[in-house]
Order: sequence, then structure tokens, then C-alpha cells
Amino acid sequence: MDIVFIRQLEVMTVIGVFDWEREIKQKLVFDLELGTDIKRASETDELADTLDYKAISHAVHDFVEKSEYQLVETVAEKVAELILTQFSIRWLSLTLNKPGAVSVANSVGVKIERGEKF
Repeated sequence: MDIVFIRQLEVMTVIGVFDWEREIKQKLVFDLELGTDIKRASETDELADTLDYKAISHAVHDFVEKSEYQLVETVAEKVAELILTQFSIRWLSLTLNKPGAVSVANSVGVKIERGEKF
């Protein structure tokens, strides 16, 4: 399995359980590892034969920006579902950071893996 990755994809969105969080936008930061086979793309040198990380980045950004979930866990699951259903990916690792959510930590969040490793 080969990995295409996207690092530090930043999105401003409504996220959180407290009343004040529902009134502002906060930053979420995504790191994605996308399991694929890049062999064909390396042979043809064609974008159509690989994962279009620009398209994936924009799909994630647009979806999350419009969302208003309370939990980062929900956002992570929904983004994983989006990627797995809309793109040719069999496996992904997604790390979602919510910077500044806890005063004594730089960032908090979740890391999930979904799909089948091959």
C-alpha cells in the first residue's frame, strides 16, 4: 500500500458543546493519510491515475466549513465517510486537532483509521 498524505488542512467552523462555541467559528486542523496504489500513476504520469489531493482537500474543507457538529469525534467520522465514498481510497488515517480547546494543551483531538489496509 502506498500513502498519499495531506498535512495541516485548516478549516474554520462551528464546533463545540458550549453555548459560546455555537456562536463563533474555531479552527480544526486535519492530517490525512490515504491508502492507495500509486503504481499506475507513476507509469502514466497522469493525474487521472492517482488521488487528486487538491480535490480531496477542497471536499473536506467545504464539508467541514459548512458543518456545525458538537464533537470532534463526529466530524472525524463524517469526514472519513466522505473521503471513503467519494474517492478511490480503501483505507485512511485521519488526525483531527482542535487547537486551543484546552488551556494547558496546544491541541487536543482524535485519530481514527477506517477502511481496509491492503
